[in-house]
This record gives sequence, structure tokens and C-alpha cells, in this order.
Amino acid sequence: MKKTNDKIRNIAIIAHVDHGKTTLVDAMFRQSGIFREGQQVDERIMDNMDIERERGITISAKNCAVRWKDVKINILDTPGHSDFGGEVERALSMTTGCVLLVDSSEGPLPQTRFVLKKALDAGLDIIVVVNKIDRKDARPAEVLNEVYDLFIDLGANDDQLDFPVLYAIGREGVAMTDPETKGDDLSPLFEAILNLPGPVYDTDEPFQMQVADLDYSDYLGRLAVGRILHGSYSGGSQLIRIDENDAEIPVKVTKAQVYEGLKLQETSEAEPGDIVVLAGLDKVSIGDTVCTKEAPRRLPRIRVDDPTVSMRFSINTSPLAGQEGKIVQSRQIRDRLMLEMLRNVAISVEETDDKDSYIVKGRGELQMAILIEQMRREGFELNVGRPEVILKNEGGKTLEPIEKLLVDCDESFMGVVTEKLSLRKGRMLSLINNGSGRIRIEFSVPSRGLIGFRDEFLTDTKGTGIMNSLLDGYEEYRGEFPTRFTGSLVADRPGKGVAYAIYNLEPRGVMFITPNDPVYEGMIVGEHNRENDIDVNPCKEKKLTNMRASGKDENIILTPVRPLTLEWAIHFVRDDEVVEVTPLSIRLRKKVLGAQQRHQIAGKKKVATEK
Repeated sequence: MKKTNDKIRNIAIIAHVDHGKTTLVDAMFRQSGIFREGQQVDERIMDNMDIERERGITISAKNCAVRWKDVKINILDTPGHSDFGGEVERALSMTTGCVLLVDSSEGPLPQTRFVLKKALDAGLDIIVVVNKIDRKDARPAEVLNEVYDLFIDLGANDDQLDFPVLYAIGREGVAMTDPETKGDDLSPLFEAILNLPGPVYDTDEPFQMQVADLDYSDYLGRLAVGRILHGSYSGGSQLIRIDENDAEIPVKVTKAQVYEGLKLQETSEAEPGDIVVLAGLDKVSIGDTVCTKEAPRRLPRIRVDDPTVSMRFSINTSPLAGQEGKIVQSRQIRDRLMLEMLRNVAISVEETDDKDSYIVKGRGELQMAILIEQMRREGFELNVGRPEVILKNEGGKTLEPIEKLLVDCDESFMGVVTEKLSLRKGRMLSLINNGSGRIRIEFSVPSRGLIGFRDEFLTDTKGTGIMNSLLDGYEEYRGEFPTRFTGSLVADRPGKGVAYAIYNLEPRGVMFITPNDPVYEGMIVGEHNRENDIDVNPCKEKKLTNMRASGKDENIILTPVRPLTLEWAIHFVRDDEVVEVTPLSIRLRKKVLGAQQRHQIAGKKKVATEK
């Protein structure tokens, strides 16, 4: 018999990046009585990773729970960037409803479409919150119409279109049903959540739980997180785990916990619909079913969209290897990548013929850059190649992933943006000019055309442009296009950078090194003004003679060097180059370090193409 657990609500907060999800969750915490009066609390409490706080974005979905009128509300704060879409899909499998947050000025953006489609496909109940209505450029009525258009465009049925609408100022912690009347607190939002139906379960079914997230504790080992779909959990039950091969593996739960506020609380019993964390399940993976030994019933596994980008991770083979990082062995790099694959359903790892390198596949280059950044902070040294899109072959045709790109910029930059995207095989789909001085353009662009484009876009629009993209399926391969119009300045010997040499190389291009920086043969020390690579000597010192000098060249003033960022570096390198990543440095280098070997390889390629 079907029943509803009215004591619990499982809600996901979904939105486009920077529309105020985490700030709204902060306000919900404060008003639900989790913190005592006068307690000092950081902003964006849920963003507990260093990288999240530095970048101001949510990277991994996180669970917490608040109580309102004796009803437990499990809240999942989800990422707003499409590269972390796997986190959203995983989180939605634990919920029965969601709060869709939309900026009152920007309106629905590509990621809003992505997360809303996933929520509608899952049949979740949706509350729409138009946030930031205190903005000077707020347009809540128009934005609400755009949200209705988006629901219709995504094929929402009549029940799904009949969603409650609230208006909020997340930063001030207020919500209201009328944008003209300012509210006092978030009571309308809490009431709207309580009006949603609780999780439904079958009283005739035994205990069933699907693992939707993994965590790790130094004391308890691997932790499996998931929602109880049917039945209730009680300590001492004989449970089994059903893996992807339908194998039934007995498990012994050493500890069960539920969310209370930001922390986990041990429990011996858990109700149907609640989100529980079980310890003691070795080798568990996301999508596994945990159920009773007497009535094993497998649940459909969590499926996520296929990865679109791949990168090669390998050991650091430069002459400076092992000097700055503690973890350099290929086995340890492999173990770390396999651990990431267990935690993140959107990432897959493949071994190659070369035992020292691995192919990592994911949703986008930002997701890859975050993984590399996490590894270098953990003490790893590694080499990574340029991101490459994953092509498909169907019916004898080569298909490539296509992105829907939304650009918001000043009218004066329209020409340069359109020109750059057309060179990258982009096609303009629509252009909206509201007469405010800014325009919105929608493009259809190959995913490989957007690799490295964001840096150029920000430079071209003088930092005022906004671009958002979303995977729009696969189309026939649109042809080749140049990825870089400049070459590399490559060091021809080991040593240390010398101011005199760097000063004399500056007319050749943009330098990446400063005096006393270590260099080695094959290391890229600058960007050449022309298309070809040249070997240079950045260690050359000025010849000293006993002749009197005029003194005009003694005080060398070098052009300031732009610090290399990880994202810029992985976009800059060509196919024959890699990025050397260590805990302290980011360097660019050729795959083949020796100049003689590189010239021989180039000669053989030239002969092969002439034939």
C-alpha cells in the first residue's frame, strides 16, 4: 500500500551559476534555528572546499537538514555550472521536489534549462523563486514569463506548469508572494516547501536504498549516502548490496547516520524517505542498491550524460620532477583518479598502452581543471595534455558535441565576438537588442571551439562580457579550424633565466619566465609572435669586457610577466605540448624535450605529407 511520510521533505536547490543558491541556504539555516543567537557564522557555509570559496562557485552537491514546524527538510545544494552536471543528476535522485532559483535580471540561462529538464524528467514538484528582486535592473514579471516559456519548451505537463511562485532577496533572507510587498523572513518559502507532498513509499516493500553519493571518513572508511525508498532502517538488520553486475554481496553496517543541520548524527533507526549515511560498505559504488537479504530487489541504476571532453594525465618526466611534489609515481596517480571516478559519476578513467599515462573523460575543461587543482594541492606532480572533445561515429559519419552558447555583451563588441566564433565554426541563432546598450546573442558552436575561448572573450569584451554554454547534442563534424595563431619560444638548454637574455627575447613575443626561474631544454619560456616555434637561450649572460661602457644598458627593466593560471595553460598548449603541474609551479613544455629529436620528428612529418 502506498503511503506518504509527512514528517520529511527532500528538496534540491537548483539554479544557474551565481543566481544565489548557497546564499539562500545560508538564510534558511539562520531562520530555522540551527545557530544559537549571536553565533559567528561564515558566509556561504555550504561551500566548504577551499577551491569553492576562492572561485565563488559550488562544485560538489552537499546535504544538510533543517526543521520547520516539526517537519525535517533535507536540503541539497547543487552546483550551477554545467561542467558539474553529474552532481546535479546524482543529487536529484535523492529528492522529491526542488526549488528553482532564477535571477530577477538575467532570467533563465543555459544551466537553468539543463537542471530544470532533469527535474521535470524525474517528475519532481517544483517551486519557482525569482531571486535578487532588489537589483536596480530587476524585471520580475518578464523573467516569470520567460520561466513559463522555458517550462512549455521543455514539455512540462499541466500539473508541472501549475507551480507556486515566490520572490526573494536571498542576501537579506526574505521571501514574499508579491514583489511589491517586502517580506520579513523566509516563512513563505518554508510554507511552500511544506505544501509539497512528502516522499511516497510502499508499506508492503522491504528496506531499499540506492547509493547516490560517496564520502570517506578516516575513522569509518567509505560512506554510502542515499534515500530510503521503501521500508525503514534498523540497526542489526542483515543487508546486501547489489552491484552493476547484479551480484549480491553481504554487507555489515558499522554505523548509520542522518543529517541534522550541517552535521551528521548517529541513529539506530531511519524512516522511509529519509537520507541516510551508512558506514561499513566496502567497494560500494554510486548506483548500487542496498536491501534486505530476505527480499533482494535491484533498483534502476543512476545514469548520467556521457562525457564530452578527454585529457591525458601522465607522470611528470621533466628534469625538475620530484623537486616540489611528494607524490610522483604513476600508481599513486592511478589510485587517485580511480578514487575520483568512484566519487564522481560524471568522470571516467581509462588506462592506455603507456603504463605511465591515463585518459580521463569528463563534462568540460573546468571540471578537469578543478580535478588537477585538487591533485596539485594534495601534493601530486603530473603532466596533462590539451583537452580534446570526444567524437562519435554513427552511420559512417563523424559526430561532435555541439554547445548552445548565450553571449551577453556591449553592442560595440558584437563584431569581434561574432567574428571569433564564426572562425570556430559557430553559427548565430538569434540576436536580441533591448536598446539598453547591451545585446544577447545565441550561437550554436562545436564544443572544441569553446576550449580556450573564454579567456579571449574576456579580453575582447574588456572583462564586461558574460557567456554561458550548455551541451545541445551531437551534429556532423563541422571541419577543422586553427586553435592558435602563435608559436612557442622553447628553451634550448638547462639553467636559470637571466634578465639580460629575457630582455633581448621580449621583441620576439610574450615571456612566461622571470630572472632566476629554473628552465630546461624543451621548456616553453614564452609565446612567439609568429606561427612557428623557435629555440631560444633564456640563460645567456652579457659578455663582460674591460672596455668602458656608456652605462645606458645597465638598468634593465623587464615587462611584468602574467602569472600562469591552470585554465589558461591547458588551453594554450598544442597537441605536441603538455602542462607540467606541481604543488608550487605550472610550467609549459614540449612532449619531446630534445631539440634534435623534435626537428627529426618534424622532418619525417613533412616528408610524409609531401608523399
